Order: sequence, then C-alpha cells, then structure tokens
Amino acid sequence: MATHDRPVRVGHAFQRELSAILTRGLKDPRVKGLVTVTGTKMAPDLKDVTAYVSVLGEEAVRRETLEGLTAAAGYLQREVARRMKLRYVPHLRFAYDPSVAEGDKIERILKELKEERRPGEEGSKEPA
Repeated sequence: MATHDRPVRVGHAFQRELSAILTRGLKDPRVKGLVTVTGTKMAPDLKDVTAYVSVLGEEAVRRETLEGLTAAAGYLQREVARRMKLRYVPHLRFAYDPSVAEGDKIERILKELKEERRPGEEGSKEPA
C-alpha cells in the first residue's frame, strides 16, 4: 500500500514546486498568459512525471505556451528537483488540460441563459 502512496505524494509536491517556479515566470517569450498546473501524474518508479497545465488564451497562445514549456522542461525539472532535494530527477513532460477552459465555457453559457430569462417571464418564477 505504501508503494502506491509515494508517487502520489511526490507528484503533489512536484506540482506545488513547479507552480511556484512558473508563478515567478520564465524568460521564454513563448510562455504567455496565465499558466496553471492543474495536476501531475508521477510514474510508480518516480522516473517520469506528466504535468497537466491549463493556459488562459486563444488556441495559438496555448500552442505557443506549451512549446515554450516543453523547451524549458529540462530547466524546470532541475529547479524542482533542487528544491525538493530528490536523488533522481524525474523526466518532465507537459500535457494540456482543457478542464478549466471547458468550465469557463459552461459558466459563460449558464450566464447567457440566466440573462435571457427575465423576471416575470414564464418559467423563471419559483413555485410558491
């Protein structure tokens, strides 16, 4: 049981440290907008980690930001490993997480529906 807990714990710690480094910003001009690390998945042998990121912006900005993050992966994995004092540095990969963008889209649709319903219209009254 404990062997399955360690990758999860190390993955969460890796996510926190990676988020802190990305908050400071990277010098790569391709990394634009708000980048959020939404999760990580650590391999059971702790040699590979996939960081799921959400990027606020258009498709072109997301693609360019992912290219910048991928190019900076070596630097980022060294920095995180140095902060965490890991014996072995896990190979870092990035994957886009569309959940934040999808949530934003759903929120906009619900807001539009709410604005369409006006007080006094049929169906918008609550039962007494």
